Amino acid sequence: MGNRAGGRRTGPKCIAIVGPFSSGKTTLLEAILARTGAIPRQSSVSSGNTVSDHSPEARAHAMSVEAVFATTEFMGDTLTFVDCPGSIEFSFEAEPVLAACDVAVVVAEADEKKIPSLQLIMRRLDDLGIPRLLFLNKLDKTSAGIRETLKMLQPTSSVPLLLRQIPLRNDGIVIGSIDLALERAYVYREYAESEVIEIPGDEKARETEARFAMLETLADHDDQLMEQLLEEIEPPKDAVFDNLSADLREGVVTPVLIGTAEKGNGVLRLLKAIRHDAPDIEATRRRLGMPDGDATILQVMKTIHTMHGGKLSVSRVMSGRLDDGAELFLKDGQTVKVSGIYKMLGKDQTKQPSAAAGETVALGKLEPVATGDTLTSAKGGMKPFVTLTPPQPVYAFALRPKERKDDVKMTAAIQRLAEEDPSLTLHHNQESAETVLSGHGEMHLRVIRERLEGRNQIAVEGRVPAVPYRETIRKSIEQRGRHRKQSGGHGQFGDVVLQIKPLPRGSGFQFTDTISGGVVPKQYIPSVEAGVREYLKCGPLGFPVVDIAVNLSDGSYHTVDSSDMAFQMAAKLAMKEGMAQCSPVLLEPIMKVEIVTPSDATARIIALIPQRRGQILGYDARPGWPGWDVVEATMPQAEMGDLIIELRSATAGVASYSATFDHMAELTGRLADEVLNAAGKAA
Repeated sequence: MGNRAGGRRTGPKCIAIVGPFSSGKTTLLEAILARTGAIPRQSSVSSGNTVSDHSPEARAHAMSVEAVFATTEFMGDTLTFVDCPGSIEFSFEAEPVLAACDVAVVVAEADEKKIPSLQLIMRRLDDLGIPRLLFLNKLDKTSAGIRETLKMLQPTSSVPLLLRQIPLRNDGIVIGSIDLALERAYVYREYAESEVIEIPGDEKARETEARFAMLETLADHDDQLMEQLLEEIEPPKDAVFDNLSADLREGVVTPVLIGTAEKGNGVLRLLKAIRHDAPDIEATRRRLGMPDGDATILQVMKTIHTMHGGKLSVSRVMSGRLDDGAELFLKDGQTVKVSGIYKMLGKDQTKQPSAAAGETVALGKLEPVATGDTLTSAKGGMKPFVTLTPPQPVYAFALRPKERKDDVKMTAAIQRLAEEDPSLTLHHNQESAETVLSGHGEMHLRVIRERLEGRNQIAVEGRVPAVPYRETIRKSIEQRGRHRKQSGGHGQFGDVVLQIKPLPRGSGFQFTDTISGGVVPKQYIPSVEAGVREYLKCGPLGFPVVDIAVNLSDGSYHTVDSSDMAFQMAAKLAMKEGMAQCSPVLLEPIMKVEIVTPSDATARIIALIPQRRGQILGYDARPGWPGWDVVEATMPQAEMGDLIIELRSATAGVASYSATFDHMAELTGRLADEVLNAAGKAA
């Protein structure tokens, strides 16, 4: 490890702003835009008119519900910031954004309750290899010391949190900061550039100690700096800045800057760190494995359907130059033509004739293009460099329009919403005749419903999706079924004897025949089976029948009046009369559930599982996740409709689960009666 010349990186950059819910991301973006002159003044989240919270849903719930892009200029460079939602329910919004970003600014605060949420975010940045800065926000609202705060936050990060600034206090109140690299003090001024002052004498010792700790961490990756420290030689400031830049770009440290976004404090220093230290488009292209060359390559980060302007594909120009009207290729060789290039500032767009490498712009009317796609000017296209894999949905409701005439309109609207949000899942359940929308929490789907009703003017009704109950039998029986009908000309005649018996759970359906002597001709045996299968779609309790064996043992036929249809009808009749005598019983699906939770909430999670008729299989530490556990259990599907709400309530919003079908189990007593009564009313 030798001395690394960091250099100064300039040019268009893309920066993701991430962090736990309500940590101040939207406020920080607003402060950045005001400081760089993109907006005339800084607004507050409570006022509901910041650049990020422009959607009715964001304003109604006072929270970010989608990634919002805003481009500004700083010291001659183009910077695009992306405000990513902090709630785990909307976290997938950040996936396609982070992939194409150069750096992430993680907004955090001295709040122990938000540590698990911060850990989730930092872990995802690790997985994607995204360099990050940490902006320690709301410093004016905490009395915690900076060392204690850093010690609390460090377990969330796999690399050292490197303190670049320490707070400057007066009578315990934060009035500014001391920059450990520049060795200067700054006194905050609200919504304005800080005043530079000499480091106060009573702060000198604290600054010297903190600076030495910063240099020690940097020296872990620079032999020359290590020698200088050992020999008590003051390293040149340029070398210190070079090391800060190199270590950030290589992801071996997470520099920590401090401030209060609500007052615009610490924003200028953050902007300078981004401009000078953050990696550029070349590094991001290498991280994604994109080839060098003259071809224009774009990475699609988000899809937006505007009210009047149609579809926009927000994209990062990864290489080359993009001109309006350019022809681009998708992975399958399909061509699209750019119809409008726009700079984004929240909901507002400004048209521009072209975009250079590194710029993030919205492209008009690329209808076949989806979020996560890679576009190129190279003929034939290229495979996407980003793989989007949404987590398993944890919440669902069955949706239908209040007016039947809106059915087709609703489906089309949901498909557009799913283009904007790839984490949405929509499917039609043929068995229950339901359109089921699945997502990542109650608020997630509430926002989708609000968009359907507000943006698309479609009144909808939602309910808990039907549980796929089944039924089976406990007893065996032999039953004759005879279908005879005479109505002039050829009649109808079919006669069968069926042996019906239960099978072990999970066996499904078996059909056999032991016909001898041709009492039922071979050509009619498949019709008997077809009649049995048709009946099993709805047994005596009103649900599909499983785990049953039916054997055709006897019967008779008529040379003229027998037919396929007659034997199907005879089989159905035998099943209907016989099944009612076989002690039918209701079955409910049991799911195997794996819950991930912070360890301090594990006891609460374990306590709620039996309340939902669940059975705990065990729990253990989550591999590779200090401070997290995995709880395994089985639980009836009927109890899981709002499980995620209770899990998140018990874990400050961070627990999640995955579920797979495990087995069917008998349901009897009051609960079975309630299911049967509800099914009877529905019918």
